[in-house]
Amino acid sequence: MFGRRADGRRISDIDPIIQFTPYIMPTRNDASNQITVNLDYEPMADYIRTRSKQGVKITFMDLIIAAYVRTVSQHPEVNRFVMNRQIFARNQIVVSLTVLKNAKDRDSLDEDTIKMHFAPDATIDEVAQEVARMVAPAANDAADGTSDFAGKIVRIRPLVKFVVFLARILDRYGLLPGWLYDLSPFHCSMFITNLASIGLPAMYHHLYNFGNTSVFLAMGKFEKQYINTKDGIKAKTVIPLGVNTDERICGGASYAMACGCFIKYINNPKLLEERPESIKTETEYKPFK
Repeated sequence: MFGRRADGRRISDIDPIIQFTPYIMPTRNDASNQITVNLDYEPMADYIRTRSKQGVKITFMDLIIAAYVRTVSQHPEVNRFVMNRQIFARNQIVVSLTVLKNAKDRDSLDEDTIKMHFAPDATIDEVAQEVARMVAPAANDAADGTSDFAGKIVRIRPLVKFVVFLARILDRYGLLPGWLYDLSPFHCSMFITNLASIGLPAMYHHLYNFGNTSVFLAMGKFEKQYINTKDGIKAKTVIPLGVNTDERICGGASYAMACGCFIKYINNPKLLEERPESIKTETEYKPFK
């Protein structure tokens, strides 16, 4: 309440048009902008191979998350969210990731969702370590995650509607308990899913109206793209990302600059080994465990 929440601070010293937008587009699905970004496979694959020879495991997902975290450190406006028609600066960089559990039989494809917290100056190694630390127990069904909590609630079905209704009201006014913010995958800077792991192409995943996620990335299976060069037509491998964003949090120019920053780090992953020279913020970052 009063402009402060457990997960952010209300900001008003921004473009009045941006402040006005949530009143004409009250929900995230109203304000959904979608684009496919084709990432160049070669620089990412080369970097992964180089680090593998050094005995360090880095994945494509690690690189995408690390590039996003670094982008937020330079363009904090993409880490905003809208709640109750007000714009907030998020006080942490939080990434939710859908994890495919290690199935006991091949016909089972159960999933869980994990939340990972990253410092704005996190390096690629720190990101990879955190992803590995969080994914392992979730994939092996050893973590008390979102699915565990949801499973307990749905056992008492009359409670489900009431619990969700109450959570929406409390969230609207910034009164949701901190432990629920920590548990809810729908309260995050960016939600990402790896559709390539189940053989699907990239898609535009919807933004949830529950919670406050402003960015959703869906990585699809790798594709061949044919491009014209001075030497003729050549095949190029790309990693398609289906990107869905809430257009209300910042202007198009800000999104464009953030996208350019993201691509720069994807094409030059070695830059992510060093901490950024400076960090830009719109609010004080909240320490995380």
